[in-house]
Amino acid sequence: MPASASASPAASRSAASRPLHLAVALDGAGRHPAAWREPGARPRELLTARYWADLVAEAEAGLLDFVSFDDALALQSSSPDGPDGRTDQVRGRLDAVLTAAHVAPLTRHIGLVPAVTATHTEPFHISKAIATLDHVSRGRAGLEVQVSQPAHELRHFGRRAAALPEAEAYGEAADHVEVVRRLWDSWDDDAEIRDVATGRFVDRDKLHHIDFEGRHFSVRGPSITPRPPQGQPLVTAAAAAGAAYGLIARSADAGHVPARDTDAVRAAVAEIRRAREAAGPAAGPLHLFGDLTVFLDEDAPAASARKERLDALAGTPYGDGEAVFTGTPAQLADLLQDWRTAGLTGFRLRPGGISHDLPAITRALVPELQRRGVFRRAYEADTLRGLLGLARPAGRYAARPAA
Repeated sequence: MPASASASPAASRSAASRPLHLAVALDGAGRHPAAWREPGARPRELLTARYWADLVAEAEAGLLDFVSFDDALALQSSSPDGPDGRTDQVRGRLDAVLTAAHVAPLTRHIGLVPAVTATHTEPFHISKAIATLDHVSRGRAGLEVQVSQPAHELRHFGRRAAALPEAEAYGEAADHVEVVRRLWDSWDDDAEIRDVATGRFVDRDKLHHIDFEGRHFSVRGPSITPRPPQGQPLVTAAAAAGAAYGLIARSADAGHVPARDTDAVRAAVAEIRRAREAAGPAAGPLHLFGDLTVFLDEDAPAASARKERLDALAGTPYGDGEAVFTGTPAQLADLLQDWRTAGLTGFRLRPGGISHDLPAITRALVPELQRRGVFRRAYEADTLRGLLGLARPAGRYAARPAA
């Protein structure tokens, strides 16, 4: 798709040639609901540790920045009103944080970003879980914060009888992230002494109460888990419009926006960037990734035919309201470079069928991007923040050296 005319040719060429960041979102057998019926989909292994370890190993072989693990607190459904009763589509999933923790010691470089639903979880628990993931991965953890409150999901928890207004729900999520971040900082980096001779394991003066008081949470702290290796693991959020943009601008290190066309991407990027600037310099740098479901093949007709075959199995066309690409890796590379001119720093791709499209990303798209000089040929950092060029922040409660 052509870039908007508002970008100068020189600026467009410059943006399209800069190195880009690339991630994949993993869920079941793939984004398409019939993907589990594809050859090679391994449906009997979807809920096994080996299956997920293999997927992440493939993504790491492709030098991707991170993988995200989809999750939710209700069964998958084609209906927004509750379980749809279908038995011809994948239902059930493993916990994303625990899955990421399992694969962490089996990988060395790739970031691991599980989804967390802030609406129904306590920030103290999430802070501890992601800090633990950062420790066991040696600095490669993140989280994707989600807001979700359909009535059938609310009934799983009994915390409230009705959904919050949208703005308040996203405000609650922002407070959730703030508590999580403060708890990560509640241990100084050097709080652990571990001195056998003196019998001192920890310096109690370097553990801090966070004393957060808000409308939805009241948390004293400190955490019970030492400060993560990254200081602050990566916080991400996905958004299509409105209040969700505010969550990215206020609380995230990286945001995901639907990549439908250049003008829509440019508008979303501009709105989020304006909100980020309004938050002040303390908000720090922000990565914005285009979210896109992909069906890749050696030629475009074959990719379209495969999607149509899956649509027939599902009984309905896939992609209503979503950003979907069907075509060759080279065509996708063209599109990604074009959309870079709209202000994105990278892309998170959702394989339509993981068994086919994940290897197509790592073994065909990545080499194509490397040939164009816009993607790494080796991992250049040991932490996820390092891969994204983000500095390790100092703890907010630690004593500052005297001037």
